Amino acid sequence: MNNLDFSLDAARRLDRDDPLAEWRAAFHIPPGPDGSDCLYFTGNSLGLQPRRVREMLQEELDDWARLGVQGHTEARRPWMPYHENFTELNARLVGAKPHEVVQMNSLTVNLHLMMVSFYRPTAERPAILIEKPAFPSDRHAAASQIRFHGFDPERDLIEIGPREGEANIRPDDLMALIEEEGHRIALVLLPGVQYYSGQVFDMAGIARAAQAKGAKVGFDLAHAAGNIPLQLHDWGVDFAAWCSYKYLNGGPGAIAGCFVHERHAEDESLPRFAGWWGHDKSSRFRMGPEFHPIAGAEGWQLSNPPILSMTPVLASLQIFDEVGMEALREKSLKLSDTLLAWLDERLAEEVEVITPRNEQERGCQLSLRLKQGDGRQVFEALEDNGVICDWRYPDVIRIAPVPLYNRFEDLYHFVGRLDKAIKG
Repeated sequence: MNNLDFSLDAARRLDRDDPLAEWRAAFHIPPGPDGSDCLYFTGNSLGLQPRRVREMLQEELDDWARLGVQGHTEARRPWMPYHENFTELNARLVGAKPHEVVQMNSLTVNLHLMMVSFYRPTAERPAILIEKPAFPSDRHAAASQIRFHGFDPERDLIEIGPREGEANIRPDDLMALIEEEGHRIALVLLPGVQYYSGQVFDMAGIARAAQAKGAKVGFDLAHAAGNIPLQLHDWGVDFAAWCSYKYLNGGPGAIAGCFVHERHAEDESLPRFAGWWGHDKSSRFRMGPEFHPIAGAEGWQLSNPPILSMTPVLASLQIFDEVGMEALREKSLKLSDTLLAWLDERLAEEVEVITPRNEQERGCQLSLRLKQGDGRQVFEALEDNGVICDWRYPDVIRIAPVPLYNRFEDLYHFVGRLDKAIKG
C-alpha cells in the first residue's frame, strides 16, 4: 500500500476509495459509551449481526406458525433438506467440492466425530501432533481421544510451540518435527490460523509432509474460515472443521461447518458415530435398522438440522458469497497493512506486534503485546473508551479489523485511543 501519514484525512480517503465500504451498512454496529458506533474489532471472537438475519428468522417463525409440521416440505426454505442451502456456499468459501462439506453440530463436536474416523492409533503409531499453545478445547479433545484409545497424552500428545523468546512457530521447525516423529504420528491436528498469535499455517505443505509419513491431517479453521482464502480440496487435507460465529457472523454458538475430502466419500469401512441424518436419503424414512451413509461429508451427520440456529449462518454466508473471498482478502490486507504502518509510526516504542509481518502468514487478526506496563489495564481502558477488542492471557490484546464492516477510520481512532490508554 502507499505510505500514508497517520491522519484522519488519510483514513477517510482510504474509506472513500474502498469498494466494499457499502457493506458496513449491512450489519448492526453496537453503540459506544457516547451513543455513536463503537470501534468493534472482535470479529475473530463474535462477528456482528447481519441486518438481513431478522427478516429471514421471521420468515421461519411465520412458516412454523402457518404450516406446523408441513414446514418440513412446504416452508419457503423447506426444513428437511435445509442444510443443503449451505452446500454451494460452503464449497466456494473453503475451496471444496459440494459433496465435501456439510453444516452441522458445533466445532468441537465435529472434531470429535472426525477423530472417530481419522484418528486410528496403534501401538506403533499412537500420537497426535498439535500446536502449543493450542486453543484449550482442541487440546482437551485431542487428549481425551488419546485416553479413550488407551494411550497416554503425556507421551502421545506431541506439541510444537515457538522457540524460547519467540512468538510464532517456525515452519522449518514444524516440518522437521513431522520428519522426525512422523513414524509415530497418527494424526496432525493444527489450526489454519493460530488463535493467540494470529499466525497462518501452510496447510498445503503440512498436509503433504504429514501424509507422506502416513499420518492423517485435519485442521481447525475457527480463525481461518471467512478470514483467509482456503483451498481444502486442492490441498488434500483429510478433514477440517470450523465454527460460524467468528468471522462468519452466524451468531453466538452458531452451528458449525465440516469438510471431508472426497477420497473418503464412499469409504464405508471408516468407523464413525452414526445418526439417521447421515443415512442414505432415498431410504432414510423407511426406518430400517441398517446404516448406509450418504457419500461425502453429509454421511457424518447425526441429527436433522436445527432451523432457527442455522438461519443466521445462512444469512451471513449469502453475504460472503455475494462479496467473494478474493475481494475480502484484498481489503483485509489493506486494513492490516495500514494498522501495522500506523502502529509503527505512533507506538513502535510501546507496542510489539507478535503476528507475523509476512502477508502469507497473517489474516485479519493482529496480536499486540505491550513492551512495558500492564496490558490488561490498557485493554480495560480501551473498553471504557468504546473500543471492543479482546484480551488473551497472559499478555496479548487481539484486534481483528474485518473487511465486511470495519473502516480505515476505525483504525485511526483505535491507534489514537490505544496511545491515550498506554500513556494515560
